[in-house]
Amino acid sequence: MFPVELRGTRAQTLMWADEHQIEQAALRQLRNIAELPWAHGLRVMPDVHLGKGATVGSVIAMRDAVAPAAVGVDIGCGMESVKTDLTASDLPDDLRSLRSRIEQAVPVGFQAHKDAVNVSKLEAGSHRQAALRAGGWDRFWRAFGELHPGVSALESRAHKQLGSLGGGNHFIEICLDQDDSMWILLHSGSRNIGKELAERHMAVARTLAHNQSLPDRDLAVFLAGTPEMAAYRRDLTWAQEYAARNRAVMLSLVCRAVRDEFAERPIGFEEPISCHHNYVAEERIDGVPMLVTRKGAVRAGAGELALIPGSMGTRSYVVRGKGNPLSFQSASHGAGRRMSRSAAKKQYTVADLVAQTEGVESRKDAGVVDEIPAAYKDIDEVIAAQTDLVDVVATLRQVLCVKG
Repeated sequence: MFPVELRGTRAQTLMWADEHQIEQAALRQLRNIAELPWAHGLRVMPDVHLGKGATVGSVIAMRDAVAPAAVGVDIGCGMESVKTDLTASDLPDDLRSLRSRIEQAVPVGFQAHKDAVNVSKLEAGSHRQAALRAGGWDRFWRAFGELHPGVSALESRAHKQLGSLGGGNHFIEICLDQDDSMWILLHSGSRNIGKELAERHMAVARTLAHNQSLPDRDLAVFLAGTPEMAAYRRDLTWAQEYAARNRAVMLSLVCRAVRDEFAERPIGFEEPISCHHNYVAEERIDGVPMLVTRKGAVRAGAGELALIPGSMGTRSYVVRGKGNPLSFQSASHGAGRRMSRSAAKKQYTVADLVAQTEGVESRKDAGVVDEIPAAYKDIDEVIAAQTDLVDVVATLRQVLCVKG
């Protein structure tokens, strides 16, 4: 029964995973985090696995401190989804045309738009999309000039990458729920600009005197009231907003591609669901103001909707949070990897990928073998381990997947 406590840690560490199922390197990471003098508590989600600096699938509550490596380089990475009024009966047997249309609309991998997306010309799939499209863009881009001077030459690229997917485990999917309603689901973050900002601040943190005796220099922190913390929080907040706007623009582009593919009928879109899963927020934990870092975890406050994706050949979940204070009102962000990318490439072949993604219109080549479903934990087991954290609202099965 979860949670279980990781014994021998300075800060209380509660886990929604069995200790014997977590790799030793990840356990060492968790213990290192819990030893930080600023750490109030650590919560470990069922998709936990080794990460850079901090463990993926961890929620860290700190007093007046934040570790930029715990947030990671893809600041604001997260999910966005929208339910449509299309159903399985509306979809053709062959989805290659729809996949091609989506890939033409949204650059993937290292690619960007040739010209920045004109957000004023995007049709909104919902009121939220309209509000995001219409509001705050001038303010948002003016703030670029206040970011770390090391990224000043990257503004044009940041404009052109807005509304693009990236690579790795990022994806755009067409899914069907348990009632055969069609959903659009996508996963992406702050693209190159988030990475560039994160790496610059992590380098600064490692040089600070109070971080020199840490067991892991990747856990170097900024402290409240310092210029270094102020600069990081400024850039972090901007990058988190960039990630959210990136997903909103991308979703609008995919909605337009779907409209074009099914041009013979109008299509209705419900209110999108959006959530970060690599970010920092100011929250009250145990009645005390804290800086909460969720690295590979979503907020699961009471009644709040979130998205927990599986791998490209399994299924994903729309969930509603229960607001469990034991987990710092958090839940997992996905299935979580059970093996590294290099290990997956060594163990599996393109033929394995084809077999494991049968029935899903997607790339089936050597470039995405590291994303094979077998490289991930069982998403159903991950969901079953957190029934005290979330309720399942919808179960989504992929029928089309776009990867970078």
